Amino acid sequence: MYTGLFDIFSIGIGPSSSHTMGPMRAAARFVRELRESGVLAGTSRVCVELFGSLALTGEGHCTPQAVVYGLLGLDAETMDPQQDAAGQAEGRLCLGGEHEVDFVRRRDVLLRRGVFLPGHANGMRMQALGADGEPLHTAVYYSVGGGTVLREDELGQCGPAAVRVPYEFGNCRQLMDLCEKHGLSVAQLVLINELSLHAEEEIDARLDRILRVMDEAVERGLASPGVLPGPLHLPRRAPSILADLEQRFRSNAEDALTIIDWINLWAFAVSEENAAGGRVVTAPTMGSAGVIPAVLRYFSRYGYREAGVPCREGQMRFLLTASAICCLYRTNASISGAEVGCQGEVGVACSMAAAGLVAAMGGSNACVENAAEIAMEHNLGLTCDPICGLVQVPCIERNAIGAVKAVNAARLALRGGGSHFVSLDSVIAAMDETGRALSSRFRETSLGGLAKNAFTC
Repeated sequence: MYTGLFDIFSIGIGPSSSHTMGPMRAAARFVRELRESGVLAGTSRVCVELFGSLALTGEGHCTPQAVVYGLLGLDAETMDPQQDAAGQAEGRLCLGGEHEVDFVRRRDVLLRRGVFLPGHANGMRMQALGADGEPLHTAVYYSVGGGTVLREDELGQCGPAAVRVPYEFGNCRQLMDLCEKHGLSVAQLVLINELSLHAEEEIDARLDRILRVMDEAVERGLASPGVLPGPLHLPRRAPSILADLEQRFRSNAEDALTIIDWINLWAFAVSEENAAGGRVVTAPTMGSAGVIPAVLRYFSRYGYREAGVPCREGQMRFLLTASAICCLYRTNASISGAEVGCQGEVGVACSMAAAGLVAAMGGSNACVENAAEIAMEHNLGLTCDPICGLVQVPCIERNAIGAVKAVNAARLALRGGGSHFVSLDSVIAAMDETGRALSSRFRETSLGGLAKNAFTC
């Protein structure tokens, strides 16, 4: 099932696409449903219940605040990340910016810890109540990863309305066969699909904006010292790493592996911006938002010269190809840490980035598949166990490791000419099997692993 390029790469605020953007979008959608069903004007109060991983790690992911943003009708792509709209809403809340209701966050946004809804680990139930407390409208939503929200009657789809495109593919074998039959690269095939949904000028403009937001996130991260929000009081490391690298450059103390330090730095910068609630791009999630910008910057600084292609052309091929790889994971596994662990977030980002880099460097479709496969093969079993439910430890370092691993996977695939023993489809199946077998303690609940043992050992 095809997932649109701009559903995969969407712009929003951190720290989590599934726990921040998803609930925000669900709440905004709920208000739209109230308006469309004609009950908004009669609503006196709303009640939002958060279940599963949303409840267990919601405080660390700013989920209650995100729900308020959505109820207010704010848009994650355009809102000011620094505004305290959630705090200002206490007492009275203006639904969708047009109808006021009584609102007390501790009463009206409830964390149902230990309770999971049947459809997904990230479940929400929202209810509008009339003046006498009678329910006017009730809806259940699931945040399934990357900021995508499905109502319970939409589960099994990639989005609220599945799109039809010229080249449908359900797995990598079908994708490769289509490319071979029609003489297309993966990037060209995706572009044809997108041209059936959007005008060429719109695609160019939106891709440019995605690249710009990624680049701006790197630059803000490099220039923002201080401490990340939350109980860990974690210092932001990107500015000090940058200062050290610049000093080493001035003193001619660089070594042969300095490029790894730069890739780490760029991933740190974006991941720290995300953890601070800044504006980033889901790639494919916000918890993994540092991987692709870091690898793109590696290509823009070094790779395009080696490949002998214009930088922007390579960047476009990178994003188009990476989106196709993400489609495969969304269709046949998951990109949600609450479903399959961090292999579904940083692991998928690493796989996307490796494939995208190969495409940008002019590699064949076989090399694209091989790079994606190598990257995921060595992320299998990666757990999601954020300490204190924050997208900080081990998430920030994990983005840096994922970015370096993606570059290595791409180089291995290019050196191997695309020949490989294990198919990407088989690795995705293994990833899904492994993720589903993980105990819920290791799937974004902060009940096990590092989240449990970091303060006891």
